Amino acid sequence: MKKKVLIIEDQPEVRENIAELLELSNYNPITAENGKIGVKKALQEQPDIILCDIMMPEMDGYEVLYLISKRPEIASTPFIFLTAKSEKADFRKGMNMGADDYITKPFEEMELLGAIERRLNKYEKLSTKDELSEFVKQAKSYAELEDLENTSKTRNFKKKDILYRQGDFASYAYKIKTGKVKIYQINQDGKEFIIDILTEGQFLGENALIQDTDRTEFAQALEDTEVIMIPRKEFQDLIFQNREVSGKFIKMLSKNLLEKESSLMEMAYDTVRKRTADALMKLYGTYSESTGATKFEVSRADLASMVGTATESVIRMLSEFKKDGYIKIEGSTIHVLDAEKLGSIRF
Repeated sequence: MKKKVLIIEDQPEVRENIAELLELSNYNPITAENGKIGVKKALQEQPDIILCDIMMPEMDGYEVLYLISKRPEIASTPFIFLTAKSEKADFRKGMNMGADDYITKPFEEMELLGAIERRLNKYEKLSTKDELSEFVKQAKSYAELEDLENTSKTRNFKKKDILYRQGDFASYAYKIKTGKVKIYQINQDGKEFIIDILTEGQFLGENALIQDTDRTEFAQALEDTEVIMIPRKEFQDLIFQNREVSGKFIKMLSKNLLEKESSLMEMAYDTVRKRTADALMKLYGTYSESTGATKFEVSRADLASMVGTATESVIRMLSEFKKDGYIKIEGSTIHVLDAEKLGSIRF
């Protein structure tokens, strides 16, 4: 499939020449005559890369880049400025805002095509390779980082060990190497509410580093767990200076936010039966995805915390599901016997 290239350029002749060059080079060019139309087309078309002039009427290139960086669905799209302005200050401003490259007009055809190809290849590598190994490779490109690979040590936590507490200073972002972790909060009445269950390959603790705040939740190992610890400074340097990596995390955070909004809606309107079934399916999905198992161990208190109800209510729902043949219970271990029926509960 041809890569989509959005060209935002107010000069018709320049815009048409670039579009013709890209079409001949097996790209799919999309054009916009000013910044406002460019942002709209970026949202509609979801291009693979954006070429944008700086000096334009109605909305200049800096404003375009700023608006695009605020939209999670296109924030990580490679962005190249095209401009006749070659002053150092303009170059620095564009790159500090997060542009990936800066080409001054007039430019050679191969210079433009080479820049596009380099940026697309770099983005594809980041999207397809293992997150942490690519994270390390990207970090090495910054002179102030000696060696992220050496500083990213691992640590083992026993079952029920606390990784961090609400109010703690955020010294690290974590990536789970093996094991499972629950993320939860405790309200003023001392009741626990589980926000998420995380497993191998997932990040945790990154929100506080991105927002530069203290921890807003607790993290506890549900089983023996090994995590990779990414130091605060290295993580922040990379997130705030590399658009590809920051875009990846913006999308991840946006997805998490949507899931939490959906969870709050379910908490407000769904029955306890439906919420209990959903919690069981979430646990089933988490465990089966990482180990292929159709069973998992969860305390009644933790399950009640996920559902947002009393432990007694959860026990009653589990008894009903067991009677219906959806699950089998052995102590704190729950076997899912009929995931299809359990997942189809609507009320």
